[in-house]
Amino acid sequence: MYGKAFAPEYQGALTTLSVNSSLTDVLAAGTERLRAAERAGERAEAARSGLAVAEAHRRLGQVADADRAWKASYRTARAAGDGAGMAWALWSGGTLARQRGAFPLAWRLLRLAAELGGRAGDVVVRGYSLAGMAETGRIQGDYEAVTALHEQLLAEARKRGEARHTVWALEGIAQIHRNTGSYDTAYALFEEAAGIAAGADDRRGHAWALRGLADIVSVRDGDAERALELLTEAETSCRAMKLSGALAYNHKMRGNVLYRDRRYAEARDVYAQALAEFEEMGEPRGRALSRLGLAKSLARLGRDRDETAAELDELAALLDGIGLRHARQMVERARTELGLTPARTETEGAR
Repeated sequence: MYGKAFAPEYQGALTTLSVNSSLTDVLAAGTERLRAAERAGERAEAARSGLAVAEAHRRLGQVADADRAWKASYRTARAAGDGAGMAWALWSGGTLARQRGAFPLAWRLLRLAAELGGRAGDVVVRGYSLAGMAETGRIQGDYEAVTALHEQLLAEARKRGEARHTVWALEGIAQIHRNTGSYDTAYALFEEAAGIAAGADDRRGHAWALRGLADIVSVRDGDAERALELLTEAETSCRAMKLSGALAYNHKMRGNVLYRDRRYAEARDVYAQALAEFEEMGEPRGRALSRLGLAKSLARLGRDRDETAAELDELAALLDGIGLRHARQMVERARTELGLTPARTETEGAR
């Protein structure tokens, strides 16, 4: 039903690159091809090569380089009159904006990418851009608004037999079910995604699915050792492909598993590792979630209650500023779990 996974963001002379290519290899090949295209005056080819460069930088956590690369790709595609190339560059920019926690910008760029891709007749970039919008809403916790879009994109991907996009949609829907407490449904969806990804040789998608399965096995079944085994398997792929962001989220999940298993000292150390990784790549969502896990672990290890309460107040304000509803709710659950008085609202404080 599904063919081998491919990476449509590797275009032009770079279509020979695999979805599983190491990102350092992608960056080297993309940069070389970009320079050659620029010397030859091949604007369209330069724009497509620049897209691969932008995506490699983004996934390696090199935010400033990624920002420069996608903008250069867009300008070059516009000069070449390449509407689809412009749409792909906007998709890359929107994805980077989401990664940086700039959600309004992500929505704007991804919506423009979808519209431009539709006008250019590129159904793939249109689909990827709509998928990016759906993922942005899901990460913000706006499940009601984006669940239908996830389902629509899953149906389209299944119809086209596109493994990588099918895996993405299944994982997104699974995460919504997990976050709303439907663990059995979430597990089945993550399991299907893992199977499709493995069959299509999509190591990135498989690693994310394993992470999802580990989360469910930990929270639903209380089986920490099995969850850690799944995360170790996923980490192997992340390291092989140099997936900095996925690896940091893998470590953050490892911290969650250890914390749930009351191995607080181990959890503290892993959360601190994930926090450092997210700080290096300038990823505010992962940084805030790692800080939350670290704060909870330190509280369990005897940290002063007032210090913990103050940090939770700071994290609540930070997450409100980013616009992450689900993560903000996690802070409130942490207050309850740790027996801390919830932060007063402005109205309460004025009484």
